[in-house]
Amino acid sequence: MPKYQFDKVFTPSEANELIPRLEIAIRELQARANELRGNINDLVKADPLARQLPLSALIKRYPELQKSAREIARAAEKIESYGCLLKDIDQGLVDFPWEMEEGEMAFLCWQFGEPAVIAWHPIDGGFAQRQPLSGAPKPYLN
Repeated sequence: MPKYQFDKVFTPSEANELIPRLEIAIRELQARANELRGNINDLVKADPLARQLPLSALIKRYPELQKSAREIARAAEKIESYGCLLKDIDQGLVDFPWEMEEGEMAFLCWQFGEPAVIAWHPIDGGFAQRQPLSGAPKPYLN
């Protein structure tokens, strides 16, 4: 069994304490990402060849994109500075290293909009492998 090293290992309550800050940070990150996508779409309309460039080349070629890209990087770094891992900007997925009762490492998994951490998944799994966290509140139904 592989040994995993994390700077911080969370309990469910420690992860839940971060949710108010994460909600603000994710909302900001999503807004910056949408702004950057809009700017890129505008550039592609004016320069169809830009569509073929990878994001890093686009940012280098069009300096006006650099501010948005830096703001996205800063927002992502802020989230990860808490000790958690940003998994997906658009879905607002954040994982928290967690030691299960059996001593096995897993991730507590939170998605933007959930009131608390309600699920976990194996280290080598992802969102599709989420399992309900014992004692967690049920997700809101839309």
